[in-house]
Amino acid sequence: GAVSTAANPHFTAAEISKQLKASGAKLIVTYSRCVDNVRECGGDFTVIAVDESPETKDCLNFSVVYEADENEVPAVEIAPNDAVALPFSSGTTGLPKGVVLTHKSMVSSVAQQVDGENPNIYLRTDDVVLCVLPMFHIFSLSSVILSSIRCGAAILLMEKFEIEALLRLIERHRVTVAAVVPPLVLALAKNSKVAEFDLSSIRMVHSGAAPLRKELEEALMQKMPQATFGQGYGMTEAGPVVSMCSAFAKEPMATKSGSCGRVVRNAELKVIDPQTGSSLGYNQPGEICIRGPQIMKGYLNNPEATSLTIDMEGWLHTGDIGYVDDDEEIFIVDRVKEIIKFKGFQVAPAELEAILITHPSIVDAAVVPQKDEVAGEVPVAFVVKSTDHELTEEAVKEFIAKQVVFYKRLQRVFFVQTIPKLPSGKILRKDLKAKLSPAF
Repeated sequence: GAVSTAANPHFTAAEISKQLKASGAKLIVTYSRCVDNVRECGGDFTVIAVDESPETKDCLNFSVVYEADENEVPAVEIAPNDAVALPFSSGTTGLPKGVVLTHKSMVSSVAQQVDGENPNIYLRTDDVVLCVLPMFHIFSLSSVILSSIRCGAAILLMEKFEIEALLRLIERHRVTVAAVVPPLVLALAKNSKVAEFDLSSIRMVHSGAAPLRKELEEALMQKMPQATFGQGYGMTEAGPVVSMCSAFAKEPMATKSGSCGRVVRNAELKVIDPQTGSSLGYNQPGEICIRGPQIMKGYLNNPEATSLTIDMEGWLHTGDIGYVDDDEEIFIVDRVKEIIKFKGFQVAPAELEAILITHPSIVDAAVVPQKDEVAGEVPVAFVVKSTDHELTEEAVKEFIAKQVVFYKRLQRVFFVQTIPKLPSGKILRKDLKAKLSPAF
């Protein structure tokens, strides 16, 4: 009957503290290396450490879990709409928010991916599935861990990505299914060591979490010609999968390069005009909306943000611009939402802007994405500094780096006279993006 929320072990104490307070967590299971950061948060909670070190002397050992008698656990009634997972997402805009996923939504999403006579992604009991993606990320949790367990497949866990170790493990354990993100595809496609290992066991490569360029997809397929390749598309709030490549199906259908596949089963998808809200036809770009049993219940203790994302008819508005072609394949072409995707990780501009303006020499600030070949997008800042202070780019970058996890660090800082805004105060991010090179 409990609810779990997963956090990035690389988070700073300040970032962990925000999630702890928002979720109301009472029990923390973590590594010894994270204990000091957890202690800095303060609060009333118990800590269980999965390994031992001098830092864990005041923590419970994980043996209290695996040596416990399951028969002594009190019986509890669980309803389908009870919360079970609480991942954090920035949604279409703003600060990170707790996404309430219920037993029904999690089970429905897994079923949409792997159950039935003709599932979109057909995992087998004899598969060995690569899990090098972080398990606090919804892609890894739902599409790798839970889906593999549901199918009875083996899971190969790698705590940290290192290209040669990864290739060695794929060869040794005969990995058959590789769940990847674009930066990992780039590493595999461009690293000369790939040719030194036998990767012929891989029959399926599944990319998600961020868009993948056609050129990268083709480059990887040249190195793994025996494998079926495809992309999926989703977001945490959608439970998480919206569409999957049908080339993975038990009865596969050809999928076009750049396509995110077709909408998952037992769900509805529509494309709307972002200005009028009216539904659009095939091949007409608009905002992607999804409805079904897999979508979130809402944002934790945030009915206003929930109502802005899920409308009165139950449609979840993704904030992504795309279209559906005549073959029912989905293509994402742009983004309405402000979230920056760094190697599949979410970076909320509002979060970094809130930190920047706490600097005594910064008057105003705006953060936008800049395209990057390796990361996909990186956060860059436009800063208005006070006239009486000599603030440098490195000083601003260091100020942020001390307070956030690595993927939220600023890659560039540009000093400007003013931040362009609407009369309502909304930042005109398109105007700032236009100043960047390469242009958006």
